[in-house]
Amino acid sequence: MSQSAVKASGVADAPDAGRWKALVFIALAQLMVVLDATIVNIALPSAQQDLGISDGNRQWVVTAYALAFGGLLLFGGRIADLWGRKRTFVLGLGGFAVASALGGAATNEAMMFGSRALQGVFGALLAPAALSLLAVMFTDAKERAKAFGIYGAIAGGGGAVGLILGGFLTEYLNWRWTFFVNIPFAIVAAAGAYLVIREPKGGRNRSPLDIPGVILSTLGLVALVYGFTRAESNGWSDALTVGMFVGSAVLLLAFVLVESRVKAPLLPLRVITERNRGGIYLSLGLAIIAMFGLFLFLTYYLQIVKGYTPVKTGFAFLPMIAGMITGSTQIGARLMTRVAPRLLMGPGFLVAAVGMLFLTQLEVDTSYAGVLLPGMLLLGLGMGTAFMPAMSMATMGVEARDAGVASAMVNTSQQVGGAIGTALLNTIAASATTSYIADHMGGAASRSQQQLVQLEGQVQGYTSAIWFAVGILVVAAAIALTLINAGRPGGGAVTGSGAGDEAEDELRVPVVAH
Repeated sequence: MSQSAVKASGVADAPDAGRWKALVFIALAQLMVVLDATIVNIALPSAQQDLGISDGNRQWVVTAYALAFGGLLLFGGRIADLWGRKRTFVLGLGGFAVASALGGAATNEAMMFGSRALQGVFGALLAPAALSLLAVMFTDAKERAKAFGIYGAIAGGGGAVGLILGGFLTEYLNWRWTFFVNIPFAIVAAAGAYLVIREPKGGRNRSPLDIPGVILSTLGLVALVYGFTRAESNGWSDALTVGMFVGSAVLLLAFVLVESRVKAPLLPLRVITERNRGGIYLSLGLAIIAMFGLFLFLTYYLQIVKGYTPVKTGFAFLPMIAGMITGSTQIGARLMTRVAPRLLMGPGFLVAAVGMLFLTQLEVDTSYAGVLLPGMLLLGLGMGTAFMPAMSMATMGVEARDAGVASAMVNTSQQVGGAIGTALLNTIAASATTSYIADHMGGAASRSQQQLVQLEGQVQGYTSAIWFAVGILVVAAAIALTLINAGRPGGGAVTGSGAGDEAEDELRVPVVAH
């Protein structure tokens, strides 16, 4: 890419001197959001008992957050482009802290559900603003690789850290601290961002807000996430579940039609129709489906089958975290500027699939060191290696005015993938468990034998679902290797979706020539 082309694109300004300090506060905010997704799961049984939440309603502690967060992400990304990413980021942090304080102080189920929905609303502002700030602040290829390596490690490993922290807080303090712990995170990140972040000028999208697009996308995504959440508890043939899926399909199709015709769309279709970004959103969403389901099964396996405490369960996930950090910062970040992204993402997902294959061998008396340890290490290593280029490439090549909404699409694919993964794999596991117990319970004479059959049935359910997760990761690898055809960053332009786009894309790639 020529020096003149870079200047013409308006991205050759001197990089911000405080960008690495800014990364610390952006990473801290991302850690807080990712932690929150798992930390509350550990605290849920204690909170349910204290607040008198019924078994039928307890899912809303998780669902209220997921619906608000998943439904409003595109809107949040567009607000970041419109208001400015720094302002949206700080506002999101402040709101998240207030919502967390309300959750920690909840005195009844209505207050708890409301605070979780409010956390989701501000999370939907915060998450796309954080990723798009990185996209516009780190423009040098090597620096970008390092920055996204750190961000990718946190995005992937933060959930497992949440299990450890949630276990400690619930076991040694009180479930309320799983909410209150967000407040210092948010205050430090907001203060640091306010003082350090200098958002590049000229990147805002001041077009009027696409109100029909906001309504259709929000309702469509909420219906989709709720459909999968409800399928987990009420079954796939439940009338309301089917209605949600049909309604979601109609709303999202209407959204695409509206976006193709309005002058200033909420989600410009150019963001998702470019084959590299489309491939990333799709493969990342599939990988998250596999991973979220696994987190759930391993947590149950370790606590119910192996009898681990919440704290010990959290520590059992440490190899996965170590693998993710190594994959992101030592493999992905170092190779990102040397090889094409698909050659990191495809093999990364395949290594993760091999890790999953280890975990299909789980039995009631499986040793941690023999199966769980190598399986989690490989899974973390593969996911970390794949996440890093995915996070970076998802916003590379977009115009500055679309950075927020492109970042929101990354988060949307993760959020929807998480909802699908939990519901789909849990349904598969429950079905396999029921079938196993029905076939084997007749031969169990004593109470101890019956309990053993129950445990074996649960493990059979987990391994059946993990086999599906292996297949999903192989499909994610195939999509990454087939659809993503961009060269290495700094080694040429991001290939457009058509010949006519290539020259235009070359001007947009935020890489400074050396």
